[in-house]
Amino acid sequence: MKKLISIAALTLSASAAFAADLPSRKEPPVLPPPPPPPMWTGFYVGLNAGYTWGANNNLNFASPLAYLSPAASSIGESAAYAASAAGTVGSLSVGNSGFIGGGQVGYSLQFQEKFVVGLEADIQGIASGSSRATTASAAPWGDFFLSGQTTSVQAVSRSVDYLGTVRGRVGYLVIPTLLAYATGGLAYGGVELNAAMIQSDAPAAFNVTSSWGASSAYSNTRAGWTVGGGLEWMFWPNWSAKVEYLYYDLGSARVNLGAAGRFYNENDPNSGSPYALYAPFASARFNGQLVRAGVNYHFNWASSAPVLAKY
Repeated sequence: MKKLISIAALTLSASAAFAADLPSRKEPPVLPPPPPPPMWTGFYVGLNAGYTWGANNNLNFASPLAYLSPAASSIGESAAYAASAAGTVGSLSVGNSGFIGGGQVGYSLQFQEKFVVGLEADIQGIASGSSRATTASAAPWGDFFLSGQTTSVQAVSRSVDYLGTVRGRVGYLVIPTLLAYATGGLAYGGVELNAAMIQSDAPAAFNVTSSWGASSAYSNTRAGWTVGGGLEWMFWPNWSAKVEYLYYDLGSARVNLGAAGRFYNENDPNSGSPYALYAPFASARFNGQLVRAGVNYHFNWASSAPVLAKY
């Protein structure tokens, strides 16, 4: 019996010693999850569509009603210009509006979790971006020796064929997937301005009508500035939708209709004292506003890499 008890005691002590020699297995420490990758950082491309309208619809013109008949006397010419000084000088409402559509490309950098800065370039065509107007006026003139009437008809048009911008963006993440931003920078666009005028002079004293016509056109790419803001929503991994407002200003353009003319005192041609310079013209400012919606695909190469656990 004592032998059995001794054998059992030796077995238990040997088992305890063997268990003590076995390596202990502990659970790995619980680490906090890594911060989410900056989903807004990276390049993106997209498409946009919207509507634009002119901020200033006035197309200004000046059409002095000058009597040009060579048969007139010096007194008649001076009287004609006295009437022309209050002639057709004003503006027409020539609005520019139409649907726009195009694309954009850009790069964004997210920092401090809540802020996003970037650079974006876009270009879009404008459908129905041209507009035109026509006006007519008549002014009587005369004095004791000569009288008559000058009639003038003007036709003007302007258009913005395409519009592009290169802008900086500064934004704040209202929530991780919603970006509110302000934007501004360079704007450029293809513009056209056309003007034509027909003028007729009918002096009563000579029963003679003289008339002339002139036209001119301006077409160029103009550069200016733009400013605005918008909201962009990351509705799906790598995909976002945006709505945006921009104001742009491409400056003004002017076209002259014909050469300048001189009115002088024919009784003293050497006096060198002209009554006026005759230079009809038309001018317009190419500025406007646009509202558009768009969709972007974000490449986000950095945030798309898998996160590997390390032990």
